[in-house]
Amino acid sequence: MTATAPTTPTRTTLVIGATGTTGSRTTAHLVAAGQRVKAGSRGATPLPGADPVRFDWYDPTCFGDALAGADRVYLVPPVGDPDPAAVMLPFLERARACGVRRAVLLSSSAITEGGPAVGQVHRALPGLFDEWAVLRPSWFMQNFTGTHAHADGIRADGVIRTAAGSGRVGFVDADDIAAVAARALTDDRAPDTDLVLTGPQALSHDDIAALLTEVTGRPVAHHRLTFEDMRDRLAAVMPSAFATMLAGMDRSIAEGAEDRTTDTVQSLTGRPPHDFRTVAVRELSGRAAPAGPTPTRSTP
Repeated sequence: MTATAPTTPTRTTLVIGATGTTGSRTTAHLVAAGQRVKAGSRGATPLPGADPVRFDWYDPTCFGDALAGADRVYLVPPVGDPDPAAVMLPFLERARACGVRRAVLLSSSAITEGGPAVGQVHRALPGLFDEWAVLRPSWFMQNFTGTHAHADGIRADGVIRTAAGSGRVGFVDADDIAAVAARALTDDRAPDTDLVLTGPQALSHDDIAALLTEVTGRPVAHHRLTFEDMRDRLAAVMPSAFATMLAGMDRSIAEGAEDRTTDTVQSLTGRPPHDFRTVAVRELSGRAAPAGPTPTRSTP
């Protein structure tokens, strides 16, 4: 009789929010590494190399199909929900019962374990899974190049509006977040801790405006708002509790809460994090600069 080598079980990761800023990039990193990925989104949108599956935090009937065969999960909380734990914790209980062994949660550098919103999920995660990580990235560089309100303001009138004053932030590239997420999901040993992710330097929103002006050739300016003005602007497009929380994060930035950098990206990926100029050139060069009036110029 010929002996056969033992087979290694195929790892399958359910990526929730697979069409989003970090989810799409995490999916791409996992696929490139040869991992099987179930790409979860409300529309079960096909992504290269992944198996599309429908996922909606507010529809538990889709949970079974999404979790089938998955032994790890990348968790992007429901956007704009001031109490994500209400829908996430029942799902995580079910995920554990279905055989998920490792969970990696996307949180924010501004939200600590046990804090508001996703901070409650952070607190619960270690009690639910033996293998886990909480990614706490600083503000995304893509907030100024993608579909965020800051990018919309830059395209509309060349203005970034915040209540952050001159406070500095270690803005981080979403691709660096995804690279860390992929390692946290697939390394033989899970981090089993929370990880604060930043770029290589802390920048003010004035710095960001100046760099965007240089890269795009169009003037961009940072308009400083009060906490109250920022809260009210946000409350016009989202629940008031969430708007108040976000405006409060800006105020914390003004007070210096995000003026830091970490070596987490380097430690987990083996390469330094990307700087803002590199990301801006990568994402804004070769297409129209953020449109604004012709001149007469910062979430987790």
